[in-house]
Amino acid sequence: MDIYYDKDADLNVLSGKTIGILGYGSQGHAHALNLKDSGQDVMVGLHPESSSRKLAEDAGLKVGDVQEVAKEADILMVVIPDHIQGNIYKTQIAPSLRPGSSLMFAHGFSIHYGEVTPSKDINVMMVAPKAPGHRVRELYVEGVGVPGLLAVHQDATGDAQAVGLAYAKGIGCTKAGVIGTTFKDETETDLFGEQSVLCGGVTALINAAFETLVEAGYPEEMAYFECLHEMKLIVDLIYEGGFNYMRYSVSDTAEYGDLTRGNRIIDEHVKENMRSVLKEIQDGTFAKEWMAENAEGRPRFAPLRNSARTSPIHRVGKELRTMMPWRTVEIED
Repeated sequence: MDIYYDKDADLNVLSGKTIGILGYGSQGHAHALNLKDSGQDVMVGLHPESSSRKLAEDAGLKVGDVQEVAKEADILMVVIPDHIQGNIYKTQIAPSLRPGSSLMFAHGFSIHYGEVTPSKDINVMMVAPKAPGHRVRELYVEGVGVPGLLAVHQDATGDAQAVGLAYAKGIGCTKAGVIGTTFKDETETDLFGEQSVLCGGVTALINAAFETLVEAGYPEEMAYFECLHEMKLIVDLIYEGGFNYMRYSVSDTAEYGDLTRGNRIIDEHVKENMRSVLKEIQDGTFAKEWMAENAEGRPRFAPLRNSARTSPIHRVGKELRTMMPWRTVEIED
C-alpha cells in the first residue's frame, strides 16, 4: 500500500489552473477554503437559489453557476450529494468540461456504480479526506491536516496522479498521509463502514441496549447514560490508542466483561448479517435501492427518519443534554 506525504506532492502542478468546487456543504467549504489558503485559484459552483452562495462570497470565494464553473475549471471537484450527481453531471457538467481537464470526487459512489460515465479525454480522480469537512478545515488551520485517500480512475493526460496529490496537499491531507486506493475499494469499504458500524451498527446497538434496560424496569435516564452517553468516553480511548489502550484505561471488571461477553452480543450471526450487507454493496443492490428511493420521493426513508427522530432514546437524550452545557448542537424535531 502506497502512502504519500508532503514531500511527494508539488503544489506547482496546480499553478495557473482554476479549481472548481461544486457544492459548499461540509466537504465543499473545507476544500474551497483550504485550497484558497494554499494560494490556489478557486471557484465555487452552486445553483442560483442556493443559500450557500452568500456564505461562500462572504468567505472571499468566487461563486458561479454549476455550468459556468465547470466550463472555467481545469480541475473540478464534485462534492454534492451522491444521489443527484448523475443528473447534474449529464445536464450541467459534461457539456462544459474541456478535454484534458480533471474531474474529481471525494467519494467513489457515482463512478463505481455508473451514475457518472466520463468521456475518455478527461482525468478522473478521487481525493477523499477521512474526516467530516469541518474537521478537515479545523485541522488545516491548525497546520496538522487529516489523512486522505487518492485514487486515479482515468489518466487522460499522463499526470493525473500528480494533480491528485497536489490537490490533496492543497487541502492539507499530505501532512497526515494519503493512502493510494481505488474507486471500488473506497466506495465499498466506506458504505460498509457506515452501515455496519459507524452509523447503522452503532445506533442499532445503542438503541437495543437502551431498550433492553428500559424493558427490564430500569429508568430511561440511567439507560441513556450507560448505553449512549458513555460511548464517547470509550470511543475516544480506542481512537487514541486502539483496543489495548481502552482496556488498559478501564477497570479490570469492565475489561473482563468486555472479553467474556462482547462476543456473545456480536456473534457469528451478526457477522453473517454483515456479510449479507457487504454483498448488497458489492453487487450494487444497495446503490440501486438508494437511487430508486430518491427517484420515488423517499417513501421509505422519510418515515424511517421521522420515526428515529421521535424515538424514546431521542426524547430522553434531548432532556438530559440540557444538563451538558458543553454540547454544541441539537437537531430540531
